[in-house]
Amino acid sequence: MGFGPRRLLFLFHYSSSAREEISSTFPAAAASTSALVSSAESILREQRSRSRWNFLRSILPANGISPDEASWIVIRLRNNPRLALHFFLWSRDRALCQHNLSSYSTIVHVLARSRLRSSALSLLRTALWSFTDSRPRCILQTVARTYRVCDSAPFVFDLLIQAYLLSLKLDDALSITRVLRSRGIYPLTSTANFIIRSASKLRGSAAAVELYHELFSNIRPNLQTFNTLLLALYRDGSTEKSREILEQMGRFDCKPNAYTYSILMAGFCDKANVGEARRLWDEMAERGIEPDTIAYNTLIGSYCMMGDVVVADELFRQMVMREMEPTSTTFELLINGHYRAGAAGNVEAALLLYADMKHRGFRPEVETVDKMLDQMCEKGRVGQAVQMLREEMRREEFAPSRRSYELLIKSLCRHGRMEEALKLQAEMTGRGLEADAEIYGAFICGYHNAGDLQKADCLRKELVQFSLEGKCNEMPS
Repeated sequence: MGFGPRRLLFLFHYSSSAREEISSTFPAAAASTSALVSSAESILREQRSRSRWNFLRSILPANGISPDEASWIVIRLRNNPRLALHFFLWSRDRALCQHNLSSYSTIVHVLARSRLRSSALSLLRTALWSFTDSRPRCILQTVARTYRVCDSAPFVFDLLIQAYLLSLKLDDALSITRVLRSRGIYPLTSTANFIIRSASKLRGSAAAVELYHELFSNIRPNLQTFNTLLLALYRDGSTEKSREILEQMGRFDCKPNAYTYSILMAGFCDKANVGEARRLWDEMAERGIEPDTIAYNTLIGSYCMMGDVVVADELFRQMVMREMEPTSTTFELLINGHYRAGAAGNVEAALLLYADMKHRGFRPEVETVDKMLDQMCEKGRVGQAVQMLREEMRREEFAPSRRSYELLIKSLCRHGRMEEALKLQAEMTGRGLEADAEIYGAFICGYHNAGDLQKADCLRKELVQFSLEGKCNEMPS
């Protein structure tokens, strides 16, 4: 934020003396003897780490210490922020101090001034959760009131806004932002970006664009700002409004990157306009922008959707030649592309992709496995398909679907491998997946083709009974 301690005078008045400030900010600590605070500081600074906490506990009153006394100790330790944090958590977790908003604010300031951002943010979120009855303005006032005495850092107010956003309290974050803005205190660009990103997720792209115009009237947007807006428009299917955002980018001389192009390409790909997506790809190359994995995945997915797996495979080879690491999504797009291509699909290419995917440590989703099984069964490679399913089932987290079993059982029955089909059907039932009419039909045809008419007839009767029972169960009692 672009402000210092002087700006905070617009929020609160401070006395000139540091001791007076401590006294006015933490009156309970000032009224009590300072001997306890001094002793605690000495023990924490001078004693060995293993013995200091037992020693400190021995000098504290039986009923613990007040939040103001704890705050004063934390301030004395502000040049050793990790020790200050340890003390705060120790006193809280052992119920030696019933910390309030002021003592939470104090430790947050001490951490912020030392740039221990994650610890400060974590404690702010805890404070918001612990003091749910406190309104945002009250919490802001407490943070502002303790700011100067702790010699804090300006971005502590950004952390407060971020804590509200992480708690999904957008209105509270906006309330604080607007109070600060009314006093000429503006959030960092990264915090403002976080606000519009949260707004887009919770309220859609229109809210994000509206907040952009509000927040960035006094601060300069960056590339992340515009990418956030473009992504919000894409998610809402409002890509026709992207032109306005691109014009804003030009106004601030903000150059697009590969992610910008990925979002724009995705908008065209979703509308099956692969030609316009390819034009953007070529424009990216002309500008000397190296496409990233997201950009490759976007275009690969578009060609796979259109059934042009040849071009998709070529893009994948280009990606590998550039030593870019494909993701699990890359492989699933290509495998699904070959599956969609039907007879034109190359099962050998799909198998190579599948093997490469596994070699790189990716775990295919069950839908992808089913598509591989379907391709192999269609090509008469049912034995290989069964082996693939067995290998996947060795993974603890993998659970075959009903479709997995149906594909294999039907293919085994077509090829007269009835014993193997029966074993799979028994396994399927053991997993709570009962045979349906399709499975019965596969077995009936299989036994009929194998010349075992008795079993085929028996199953046919069983299927009729099964169907009648199903209809009876559906009838109202």
